[in-house]
Amino acid sequence: MSDRPLLLGHRGARASTSIPENTPASFDFALEHGCDGFEFDVRLAGGGCCVVCHDPTVDGITVSRADANQLTHLPLLDDVLQRYAQRAFLDIELKVAGLESKILNSLREYRMEQDYVVSSFLPEVVMELKTRSQKIQAGIICDKPEQLACWRETNAEYAIPHHSLVTLKLVKEVHDAGRKLLTWTVNDQKQMLRLADWGVDGIISDDSQLLVKTFT
Repeated sequence: MSDRPLLLGHRGARASTSIPENTPASFDFALEHGCDGFEFDVRLAGGGCCVVCHDPTVDGITVSRADANQLTHLPLLDDVLQRYAQRAFLDIELKVAGLESKILNSLREYRMEQDYVVSSFLPEVVMELKTRSQKIQAGIICDKPEQLACWRETNAEYAIPHHSLVTLKLVKEVHDAGRKLLTWTVNDQKQMLRLADWGVDGIISDDSQLLVKTFT
């Protein structure tokens, strides 16, 4: 399907439970399945280190207060960008504020001008990114109906609503505004096909293998 949506693994190939999510092994597996790229999460650790992880605590350690040597088992943002920036679409989700300068510097360092979006649930993070750089490809994530207006307010290039919020009308509104729509986390084949038929620009799924199989 030449007009198929972008196919992205959620935290890599999250359905493959034998491989830890948000790790290079999981990212590689999603790409091996045939995904165009993947979504992953970034947090700020103590000392200003940017680590790839979803939860605020890992193995009983509070990430925001941890020293880098306490988190050596977590991938670093720059290592992920260095490895994948030129060969995959990256949805880089910022879980907390305070990462804006670091992500902008990293995007410049790894010459990322397209095939990425820096996303967040936090409108203030997205607006700060857009204030600092009009070139950045930013996305606002939402999982509640009252958050949907944020995609207009933040001036983000991408609206990233939970699949339960997506309607044909919303897709049309986003496209009419000259923006793109990614949706998550879609693990049902019929739903994948329906969303593609509505014209979403990308689908994020835990089941990267099913996602690719659906469109090949």
